[in-house]
Amino acid sequence: MTQLTIYTETDAQTPSLVTEDFDTISAQLQQAGIRFERWQANQPLVDAADNDSILAAYKNEIDRLVAEQGFQSYDVVSMNPDHPQKDEFRQKFLAEHTHSEDEVRFFVRGHGLFVVHIGDKVFSLLCEKNDLISVPANTRHWFDMGPNPVFTAIRLFNNPDGWVANFTGDDIAKRFPLLNN
Repeated sequence: MTQLTIYTETDAQTPSLVTEDFDTISAQLQQAGIRFERWQANQPLVDAADNDSILAAYKNEIDRLVAEQGFQSYDVVSMNPDHPQKDEFRQKFLAEHTHSEDEVRFFVRGHGLFVVHIGDKVFSLLCEKNDLISVPANTRHWFDMGPNPVFTAIRLFNNPDGWVANFTGDDIAKRFPLLNN
């Protein structure tokens, strides 16, 4: 189940909010400038669907975002517990960073933890299947896929180079709970 936990940046032990209610999650994230939506496939999709089938199943939603935001490209990325570089990839995403563009991810299957640091608040959002998150450009955040990652996500990009991170050098991510899967 999708879950939002909000902390102050100085206290990773005592959340000010923990909720699984979609309307509350959506409202809290919207107030922080974070886009959060739920999408449904426009055709049946099996867990082992190939990338073309996945993109076709969500074509209407992708086209809507491309038209609204001017995205130049999109793709599908998957991760499973048997991936030989899963630990390297996990560590890369765990450090707090920003991007010069919005970071947009839609979860087709599985889950992942997006943690967004805005002002003195830390928004920890466990995203699940059918969740879309858009972290605004230049917003501090990190992502945890957990030690046993299981997810497939659609990524949308404004930058033709794809995912380009600007690491902040702040070790804040080390102080907050990780995804345990």
